[in-house]
Order: sequence, then C-alpha cells, then structure tokens
Amino acid sequence: MTTSVQLNRIQQRFDSWDVNGDGQIDRADWDAEAKRILQAFGEAPVSPAGRSLTDAYLGMWAFFADKAGIDEHNGALTPEQFNHIAEEHVLENGGAGFSRVVKPVIRAMVELVDVDGDGQVNPGEFKTWLDAIGVTNVTPADAFRQIDANGDGQLSVDELVQAVRAYHLGEIDVPLLGH
Repeated sequence: MTTSVQLNRIQQRFDSWDVNGDGQIDRADWDAEAKRILQAFGEAPVSPAGRSLTDAYLGMWAFFADKAGIDEHNGALTPEQFNHIAEEHVLENGGAGFSRVVKPVIRAMVELVDVDGDGQVNPGEFKTWLDAIGVTNVTPADAFRQIDANGDGQLSVDELVQAVRAYHLGEIDVPLLGH
C-alpha cells in the first residue's frame, strides 16, 4: 500500500520535473532539467559528461512515455499517469525496472561530481552534488552516512540508485534527484 509520504514524494518529483509549469511533463521538461543540472555543475551540454546526463534523463523520459503508451517525442504525461507509473515501477515490484532506468542518470551524475576519478562519490563530492541540485534541507555528512550502506566512506553507483528508491519509499530523506 502506498503511503502519504510516498504519494507526496511522487507529486514533488512530478512538480520538479514540470519545468515549464504547465501541469504535465514532456520530453522538453526532462531535457530542461538535465540542462539545469549541467549548468549548476558548470558543465557544457555538449561535453561527454553533459551528453551522458542528457541522454540518461531522456532515457528516463522514454521509460515513462513507453509505460504510459504515449509518443516519446510529442506526448506528455498527466500527473495521474506519472503517479500510476511511479507507483507501479518505483514503489512496487522491487523497483527493478526503474532501477535500470535510474542507474544511467546516477552514473552520469557521478561522472559530473567525481573529481578524483575513482568512479565513486566521497563526502566532499557528495556535498557538491547536493549543492548543485539545490538540496539544502539535509546535512551532507548525515545524508552520506545514511546512503553509505557498506560503510566504506564512498558511495557507489548502486548505493546511490538504492538511495533514490529509498527516498521515494519514504525510508530516507535525501532527494538525490532534487526536489
């Protein structure tokens, strides 16, 4: 059963991805969100890291469009469609399909923030991530500890993907994709 926290977070996600505020989300909204993140990181959209993030966001859009049965290039999701897909594929069924779609986004975010090039996110890089996506309501060190499942002082792509789902399930309060 979906809780009020979960429904609220799904609605917040919809609202944040409705970049132009027209009450629906479409490909242009997801593209604009990727560009906003790239700008926050000071990354050019045409750089390899910029293309990776944009492609990953548009891949996530394609997942939602496909599940809604709408045209990926010209269609738009209503809040009801988005909520239904998010409930079915993020909150229920173990989230496996959504995890596959989120992983490229997280990998691209790691590429943007990983200044030491080790493929993981250290506490300083994590703070940069939160700053870039505009998350100010969490203490970076506390949030890092919540996500660092194996306690090794680094966040792997898999730990970050699990954290995105845990946020939407209401298990942690760290919105890694912004809010």
